[in-house]
Amino acid sequence: MIGLDALGIAAAVLPGAVAAHHALDRTAATRWRNTGFWGVFALLLAAGPWLPDLVNGGLVLVMVALATRGLRAAPVASSDAAAQAVQASRLGAWLFVPALAIPAVTLVGTLSVANGRIAGLALIDPKQVTLVALTLGAIVALGLALRLTRPPRGAPVAEARRLVDSIGWAMVLPQMLAALGGVFALSGVGKVVADGVVNMVALDTPLVATIAYCVGMAVFTMIMGNAFAAFPIMTGGIGLPIVIRHFGGDPAIVAALGMVSGFCGTLMTPMAANYNIVPAAILELRDRFGVIRVQWPTAILLLIFNIAVLASCAFPGGWGR
Repeated sequence: MIGLDALGIAAAVLPGAVAAHHALDRTAATRWRNTGFWGVFALLLAAGPWLPDLVNGGLVLVMVALATRGLRAAPVASSDAAAQAVQASRLGAWLFVPALAIPAVTLVGTLSVANGRIAGLALIDPKQVTLVALTLGAIVALGLALRLTRPPRGAPVAEARRLVDSIGWAMVLPQMLAALGGVFALSGVGKVVADGVVNMVALDTPLVATIAYCVGMAVFTMIMGNAFAAFPIMTGGIGLPIVIRHFGGDPAIVAALGMVSGFCGTLMTPMAANYNIVPAAILELRDRFGVIRVQWPTAILLLIFNIAVLASCAFPGGWGR
């Protein structure tokens, strides 16, 4: 049955190919440092579930040490800008087809194989159908891109390395922060947060509890850089015991709008490097925080909207009781 383990192996292909490309580049000053970093990352993705926890932790520390020493990007031989401009002019809007294929295949796969069964056979873990469809969408998009552009042999890996080098260690930040959120949840940080909030604010009405939960999700996401890392902490500390159990909030509405409130925090923090810092680096913006400066007014308005909707729709007796 296809599950997270198989998806991890599929995800390891990209950093593994980048590591191999670095290893073959004799001109790069940090050749083996880059090779080691992306190679270890690929190993963790592919074999992490079968390695002892102590080994996984040691490999993470190896990545930290290599990143601390510095992962310097080196020029990568690929098609020049003029050739890319000519090809872009020739293909026109067809260039968007591979990108649009990812959400299209993901949506179709999720809706058509909801229970993980294909032709009556249980081939996919029902809990991971969406992730499997997303992986298939990425593979389909890669095939379409190769078909449309017909790049020289080796160009896809070279371009992957160029993009990964421009992002650097921040590429692995989501995985690190998600793992940190799991550690915090297991260590009881959620209860500590709940006790602290209760001591500071009287959560005596559904509205006040809603505000504390949604604002807490946004703030913790800003601190941790990942709403998925903040979710178990704030939901375990405030959302579940207070908003849902004490005031009778609808679990589906509370969880959904709580997560979206966390995403508001994502828009306002440099810790969410893959969303806010990496795009600025790729686009070579002069202001490295320019993306955040543009996004924060929308994030504040959306957070207020989420609070209003959750307070209005989640409680059967109304938020004023």
